[in-house]
Amino acid sequence: MDAHYNPQAIERAAQQFWNEHQSFKASEDLTREKFYCLSMFPYPSGKLHMGHVRNYTIGDVVSRFQRMRGKNVLQPMGWDAFGMPAENAAINNGVAPGKWTYANIDYMRSQLQALGFAYDWDREFATCDVDYYRWEQWFFAKLVEKGVVYKKMSTVNWDPVDQTVLANEQVIDGRGWRSGARVERKEIPLWFLKITDYADELLADLDKVEWPEQVKTMQRNWIGKSRGVELTFDVAGADLAAELRDLDVYTTRPDTLFGVTYVAVAAGHPLAKHAATSDPALAEFLIECQQGGNSEAELATMEKRGRDTGLRAIHPLTGQEVPIFVANFVLMEYGTGAVMAVPAHDQRDWEFATKYDLALAPVIADADGQAPDLSQGAYVEHGRLINSGEFDGLEFEAAFDAIAARLEAQGRGKVKINYRLRDWGVARQRYWGAPIPVKYGPEGQTVPLTDAELPVALPLEVEVDASGSPLKKMPAFYDLGDGWTRETDTFDTFMESSWYYARFCCADNPEAMLDERADYWLPVDLYIGGIEHAILHLLYARFFHKLMRDEGLVGSDEPFQRLLTQGMVIAETFYRESANGAKQWFNPADVEVDRDDKGRPLRARLGSDGEPVEMGGIEKMSKSKNNGVDPQAMIDRFGADTVRLFMMFAAPPEQSLEWSDSGVEGAHRFLKRLWKLTADHLAAGTPAALDVTALDDAAIDLRRKTHETIAKAGDDIGRRTTFNTAIAAVMELTNALGRYADTSPHGLAVAREALEACVLLLAPITPHACHALWQSLGHSDPVIDAAWPEVDEQALVKASIELAVQVNGKLRARLDVPADADKAAVEALAMAAENVQRHLEGKSVRKVIVVPGKLVNIVAN
Repeated sequence: MDAHYNPQAIERAAQQFWNEHQSFKASEDLTREKFYCLSMFPYPSGKLHMGHVRNYTIGDVVSRFQRMRGKNVLQPMGWDAFGMPAENAAINNGVAPGKWTYANIDYMRSQLQALGFAYDWDREFATCDVDYYRWEQWFFAKLVEKGVVYKKMSTVNWDPVDQTVLANEQVIDGRGWRSGARVERKEIPLWFLKITDYADELLADLDKVEWPEQVKTMQRNWIGKSRGVELTFDVAGADLAAELRDLDVYTTRPDTLFGVTYVAVAAGHPLAKHAATSDPALAEFLIECQQGGNSEAELATMEKRGRDTGLRAIHPLTGQEVPIFVANFVLMEYGTGAVMAVPAHDQRDWEFATKYDLALAPVIADADGQAPDLSQGAYVEHGRLINSGEFDGLEFEAAFDAIAARLEAQGRGKVKINYRLRDWGVARQRYWGAPIPVKYGPEGQTVPLTDAELPVALPLEVEVDASGSPLKKMPAFYDLGDGWTRETDTFDTFMESSWYYARFCCADNPEAMLDERADYWLPVDLYIGGIEHAILHLLYARFFHKLMRDEGLVGSDEPFQRLLTQGMVIAETFYRESANGAKQWFNPADVEVDRDDKGRPLRARLGSDGEPVEMGGIEKMSKSKNNGVDPQAMIDRFGADTVRLFMMFAAPPEQSLEWSDSGVEGAHRFLKRLWKLTADHLAAGTPAALDVTALDDAAIDLRRKTHETIAKAGDDIGRRTTFNTAIAAVMELTNALGRYADTSPHGLAVAREALEACVLLLAPITPHACHALWQSLGHSDPVIDAAWPEVDEQALVKASIELAVQVNGKLRARLDVPADADKAAVEALAMAAENVQRHLEGKSVRKVIVVPGKLVNIVAN
């Protein structure tokens, strides 16, 4: 064995072996327990970042471990390839999105392969492959026929310069993120999936999955099931059209109904439009409201603005009139597009009312039973009703029921279960996506395409610019003749990522979306990805899975049984500030840092000029802060195993991982030490057969340490997924092995067992080095086919144990006592200890407390 650790040669040889033997090709086997491990697939942005490396290393460690446990493992990889970045690259670089995407895939695939991930590459696909999205089109057409899909006018963020719809996140301070144009609120026809029909099931089935409670809570809040009352205010005015005389609102706080001092409606509400016909200033305000984003975060922080419509709403119980305002924080797409405003008990309503000098009418007593102080804000707690007529004195639940009953008796309201969740809009007015499989007839027909008309392939040879989707300018694509046209919108990319996990099960089937193999592998046993996907992606995938189940394509209710959300990779940041306040960020690799004896940074300077730079703190690795570390550079310098080992050792998977160059170097030193331990062991001679009856105390101790480590590492990786503690345990075992000096044949046998345990326990984490070490230790079968080592329970039994001996609670001695000694023997040995006798001189022993296996406390006075 070469005593020099050469990771490049070692990793090249291991990967060549795996490729030649198709080591990770998965196939169905009903005689074995399956394990489907999946990491959220990447967008082919150009190259991997360290967040990718961490995510995929976690999945690979678990997959290899479960394989060693004897399970039939599937671990696939593919590409979430549609989306706006490819279009942006096309605009900026003049390259077609398809060409850009596939080139990036080729490079990123090579990076994944360099890291030695145990993927079944035969199952690889990109979501922009026609063979993939054709089945999405087929399924959508089925859903149209079933009535799960509909098309309606919807209000969107519209960039008038780029001629495109913008997501809320792409609206910055009311302007398009790319063009800088003032964004408009525009109504266009869009396709929707009826996810709200599944709201109750999506809530209930969260109890069926093993997910972090934080993620379940986020999904429950997003679905937002609430019990409230839908009630109707009359609108005063004899000249109003009949359809404008009823104003419906929904509230979860009917107990505050007597505190309504105004009603607020959205700019798109019919009453707002009616009032604007005779009020030019209001009409101008409606136009202003159509500009800007509509994200909840923006609505919560934006300045509350409004205008009086001049119309009045009649309170359904008191008969009093209250003004109807148009308010910029009310949107038509939420609820009824109108809210009853109770400024005494809702902070948003309070801010609006205090700005426009509207009345505050407290109707809930504070904790002292008095009208609350509203000078600094609304009182939002539940409590006893005041100023509410016959309902005074009722607490929340009783008031809810009583007021709801009164409204229902008068035909002005009813209890209703409502959801925050809205139906899923799946249409995008962009090019780089899967075409929606619908055609329109000359007489207004809307018809899903037939199987014979599918797939609708996206044209790849196009020129993309900022003037909107090129599909709308391509008659060859949309004109079907005889007055028929094809839909030019494409699917939201969440559509592709909502079922890819299922297609991996049978990616080679050209005749069907899924087949019986999906039910063999599904649900995914462990799904790994960032918590930023906790709501939309995971919710849409769960919904899509239920749609596939109802179509008979899968038999399970949920797609992902267990979820692991890994933390971010973070690193130090450094910058200089220019005279105009702009910051120039420098990569940590280009900065020299002076640190104290605990490794904390004291000062930093740029390596190229030696001048100081400011330390910006620890931040998520990002291009904007220029604090990313190139995985390929680390692989080239230290080898993939070092990168993998550091990623798994630096922090538990759910926590943020702080990048540390010294930590990477430490991981590399450990692998070199393990390599040298093996080389020295092999050079020391040939071990005898292990004879557990012929061991001295040192050998017994090493065997115990070996099997304690096996037990701990198996539990840490398999149950707790705390890879860092498993690695730490193996490091302790290698330290013990390094101190073990017996090179006799029997001593070498004990050392060989410990060394092989180290290799097997590290094999999922550092697979290349362990592949070579296993061969060097004389095994003909590859380490990937080796079983996880078994714990020898007898080796864990201790002949003696160490006990602390206290006198009046203070430590006075430590004793080795036989592990099977009874209480009387332990007391006697403790009392006989020399230092214990010294501290008992002149005292009488009142009692002796023995805590088995831990300590003896002698109480004396």
